[in-house]
Amino acid sequence: MNDLADRLTATERRQDFPNVRPSDAASILVLDKSGKVPRVLMGRRHENHRFMPNVYVFPGGRLEAHDRKMPVHGVLDGDSERRLMSKVQRPSLERARGLAAAAIRELYEETGLLLGTRDADLGPPEAPCDDWRAFAEHGVFPDLEGLTYVMRAITPPRRPKRFDTRFFAADAHAIAAEVPGMVGPSSELIEVRWLTFEETKALELPTITRVVLEEVQARLEAGFHPRLPVPFYSMPRGKRFVRLLLD
Repeated sequence: MNDLADRLTATERRQDFPNVRPSDAASILVLDKSGKVPRVLMGRRHENHRFMPNVYVFPGGRLEAHDRKMPVHGVLDGDSERRLMSKVQRPSLERARGLAAAAIRELYEETGLLLGTRDADLGPPEAPCDDWRAFAEHGVFPDLEGLTYVMRAITPPRRPKRFDTRFFAADAHAIAAEVPGMVGPSSELIEVRWLTFEETKALELPTITRVVLEEVQARLEAGFHPRLPVPFYSMPRGKRFVRLLLD
């Protein structure tokens, strides 16, 4: 898989911006494995976006402070928790779980899909802010047990925007409800599609998105066991991407 790191290096753009610390972020791949071949949910960004316009992406965004405060159901599997706290300064279980919650929130905000459970027997969750209010209104607890940590990537130094993104995967069966109207001409995503991995090859995609797809497809082919290592892409000295494995 070192060729994937080489491809990221080859497509890297100018790096002469003032250096900034990458922001913690989370992204999510929702997988539908009910058919003969798995499909992944992807959305097309609006053509007027300054950042990555008119390309297909996975739902995702920054970790927000209130993501750590949202009541959730269950916990991440032990392998995911341990790896989320690996290769970071000041590792924190609270931050690891907050990143998983952020992925679930971003999925809702960009697609209207509420990933979680109504079987918590605790009544509706108490939302810490408006961003989480739909979960409370629909009685859905975000369910961390439905997520698996599958990849991490850090934007290289001296880029205008930098993110330390943790990628999670979840099965489509974990979707508990859907809020209509979150996708459309005036939204961040103007359309969403369920695509086979083969179909994604014909799309206009950022290189990092193609790398994630290839890594997750390989994980699926290997059985998608939680103990499989998690690839971590970074450019530690600002020259070439390096692919490490978080065991």
